Amino acid sequence: MQDFHYNRARALLANAEEIVSADTVQAAVRNVAEVLNQRFDNDATGDFPLVLGVMGGAVVFTGNLLPQLTFPLEFDYIHVTRYGDLDRGGEVVWKVIPRQDVKGRTIIIVDDILDEGETLAHVKQRLLDMGAAEVILAVFADKELGKVKPVQADIVGLTVPNQFVVGFGMDAHGYWRNLPGLWVIRDADKVMEATAQASPQL
Repeated sequence: MQDFHYNRARALLANAEEIVSADTVQAAVRNVAEVLNQRFDNDATGDFPLVLGVMGGAVVFTGNLLPQLTFPLEFDYIHVTRYGDLDRGGEVVWKVIPRQDVKGRTIIIVDDILDEGETLAHVKQRLLDMGAAEVILAVFADKELGKVKPVQADIVGLTVPNQFVVGFGMDAHGYWRNLPGLWVIRDADKVMEATAQASPQL
C-alpha cells in the first residue's frame, strides 16, 4: 500500500509544471506580512487580533507567515470541511471552532487558497455572527476563475491560474503539500487520478 502511494505521488509530479518558484513564494509571504504589519504594528491602536489558520491547507503558509508578523497577536486554528454537492456549495461542517471568544475582536483568517470561495464566505459570516468586530481574509493564493466569488480576500499573496495547483500547503489527494514552490498537475494525470479513485487499492 505504501508503494502504491509513493509511486502515485511521484507519477503526479513527474509531468507537472512548476509555475511559481520557491523564491517567488517567499516574496509573496513577505508581502502579506508587510501589509498586516502596516495595519497592526501600531501601539496607538491597541488592537490585539486573533489569527486563525484554516487547517490543514494553511499550515505551511501560516508557519511561514507568523514569524514575520511584528505585532502582538493571539493564534489558534479552525477546521472546516464541506460535504455533499460541492458544485452547489455543499454543507459546511465545523470540525474545530475557535476556542477563544471572538466577540468584539479583530479576526485574521489565514488560508492557503481562495478557490470557489464558498467555504471562506461561510467562515467569515459565521465569525461575524459570533460577534467578531472585523474579519480579515488573508490568503496565500487567489485562483483566477473568471467569475464573481461570494467573498473577496482582503490580502492576497499571489494569483494562480484556474488549474490543479499543488505545493506550499495545497495538495493533490494528500500529496505534495510540502513542495516549496507551486506546480500544475497535467489534465491527463487528473484523468488518471479519477480512474485510480474509481478503482481503490486493497
